[in-house]
Amino acid sequence: MKTDQLNRLNKRLRRKAGEAIADYGMIAEGDKIMVCLSGGKDSYTMLDLLLGLQRSAPVNFSLVAVNLDQKQPGFPEHVLPEYLDKLGVEYRIVEKDTYRIVKDRIPEGKTMCSLCSRLRRGTLYGTAQEIGATKIALGHHMDDLVETMFLNMFHGSRLKTMPPKLISDDKKNIVIRPLVYCRERDIARFAKERQYPIIPCTLCGSQPNLERVQIKKMLREWERESPNRVVSIFKSMQRVTRSHMLDTDLYDFAGLTIDRADELTELDIAFDPPQLGAVG
Repeated sequence: MKTDQLNRLNKRLRRKAGEAIADYGMIAEGDKIMVCLSGGKDSYTMLDLLLGLQRSAPVNFSLVAVNLDQKQPGFPEHVLPEYLDKLGVEYRIVEKDTYRIVKDRIPEGKTMCSLCSRLRRGTLYGTAQEIGATKIALGHHMDDLVETMFLNMFHGSRLKTMPPKLISDDKKNIVIRPLVYCRERDIARFAKERQYPIIPCTLCGSQPNLERVQIKKMLREWERESPNRVVSIFKSMQRVTRSHMLDTDLYDFAGLTIDRADELTELDIAFDPPQLGAVG
């Protein structure tokens, strides 16, 4: 990739991260952001973009990179400290043998992600409290959010995803996802050009039959037929019409009467006929 192409990609990713941060109020004056750095392309890119935004943002905030060393066999412990030392970024390496716990509790061939994720979350939440972080930044991107929505639909019968900003389940931390407007393919291109020292996950990354892998495959096939399908799905999550869904906790269908018609923003038409054609 030529230098000008890399610069354009960098600007696009920074702009999208900045827009997401502004739209969802992710960062405020004086925040101390704990940047969760796994050693993968997404978290490296997130740290890179946040460092760039830190220099130009209208608010002052600090960054602390945190890596959880889960004691996976062959984990290159020197890689992240050497990289972060070169950047001059404040960081902390947290050592916790979650690998052994997961391997002991999960039978061979079963999915490890759920337990591993719970153990990792608990450790990171505790670390955030120890260092006085006001926000925890995770590197999930647009594709992750769309995949998660389908995972919840197919395997949990729930219409939900990972929100851009939320309160953690320990009720002590605010979690933010600055990359939610960024596509995975752009992040992958950027990470390749930046030559980040990628550390592969040998715990869950080697499991080929994960449900998320199947969802990724499905979305790739959809995008081959209809480019930017993922973007369209993502935008639909930002434009929810409660009266045209089925959740009685979100909308009072039982109390709907004709004299309430003026309260509705949309009436009988659920789709735009000029786009989809007449339904016979």
